[in-house]
Amino acid sequence: MLIDLNSDIGESYGAFKVGQDEAIIPYVTSVNIACGYHAGDHGVMAKTVQLAAANGVAIGAHPGYPDLQGFGRRFIPMQNEEIYQAVVYQLGALQAMCKAYGTEMKHVKPHGALYNVAAVNIAVAQAIVDATFDVDPQLILYGLSGSELVKAGERSGLRVAHEVFADRTYQKNGTLMPRTDVNALIHNPEVAANRIIQLVKTGTIICHTGEEIQLKADTVCVHGDHAEALLFVKKLRERIQAEGMTLKEVGAH
Repeated sequence: MLIDLNSDIGESYGAFKVGQDEAIIPYVTSVNIACGYHAGDHGVMAKTVQLAAANGVAIGAHPGYPDLQGFGRRFIPMQNEEIYQAVVYQLGALQAMCKAYGTEMKHVKPHGALYNVAAVNIAVAQAIVDATFDVDPQLILYGLSGSELVKAGERSGLRVAHEVFADRTYQKNGTLMPRTDVNALIHNPEVAANRIIQLVKTGTIICHTGEEIQLKADTVCVHGDHAEALLFVKKLRERIQAEGMTLKEVGAH
């Protein structure tokens, strides 16, 4: 049984440090690097690309809304064409950085509010899919398990990865609990690991109402800015391997 463990990183900006990227990278199999719109800058991107490449970790772009002040977690009204162009711009930035440092970009995962909107809005999902396909049809698209984004990716011929979250709780419809909810985040690494092991083994997880819902899991995410992110990735790696599962990037053979 193969499973990918990913983290959203490269989200520092100038002198402002976010997360523990250097410590987290050795424990995951893929990373999603901010492209300058919601976080990150040219220096942070360059350093993060080099760290990921040095650790043999698959590199992906993490495009978001143009929202540095809100860390990309606020909805920004944009036309679908603008979303397409914004995603192409961000993918191009990381793709060039990877080329300059002798590595390659393998996947795309939208960030924050853009990710959540694309999970339920078919038009927004298609704009992201089209941008990804037009930049490189070989890129793998990460999206919320069972969402409109992964469905649009599949329809367009992209390889997709159904993503689940170790540090977030779920609503009954399979979407994430809003961050404004007091129970949106999971803070106990053991609780998170138990939930993920159940999900990978059975395809089910308990949502916030206590009901069991079905989800597909190709890749598991831990947010790099989560206060306990390092503890989470360590515990998840330990438990996944203890269960006899193999940690491998999406697309690896």
